[in-house]
Amino acid sequence: MIVGYARVSKADAQDLEPQLRALKDAGCKRIHEERASGGRWDRPELHRLLDELDEGDVVVVWKLDRLTRSLKDMLLILEKIEAAGAGFRSLTEAIDTTTPAGRMMMQMLGSFAEFERAIVRERTMAGLRAARERGRKGGRRPKLTPDQRSEIIGMLNEGRPAAEIARLFRVHRATVGRIGAEVKIAVR
Repeated sequence: MIVGYARVSKADAQDLEPQLRALKDAGCKRIHEERASGGRWDRPELHRLLDELDEGDVVVVWKLDRLTRSLKDMLLILEKIEAAGAGFRSLTEAIDTTTPAGRMMMQMLGSFAEFERAIVRERTMAGLRAARERGRKGGRRPKLTPDQRSEIIGMLNEGRPAAEIARLFRVHRATVGRIGAEVKIAVR
């Protein structure tokens, strides 16, 4: 059986109609429709489709990004399709894993996507390294100034309770506890 999967993002005012038309023209007898982000794994219709697959079925999507936006998820989905003895076709990219050439093409696309992800990671790490060398520090700005931290340390030395100090500075009690631990003051 040829089974279709059509997906649009919830947030967008996208229309499923062009996908549904293309899937029907491709011979899909059953079409699973979903309105959810392609970056999410918890999509009930996708899981229903994967659970219902029989040997010899073919899963058809209009475009690869309708299936998922994550290479890791795509490989996992394709693995589940293959384990069921089914095939996969993407109409726009002309990929068909029921043929040897289609399986090779899918593996090549997966390799290119993995390579691209590695390059992006490498560039990101180089950028962070360069920023650190220039004295930039990542992460969010500290909520407390150095003067406020000194004041908190003074209050802890006086024996004031951490909960009271936390209320005064509008921070969580654990923040006061961490400051105390940094300077080895017992917090009560």
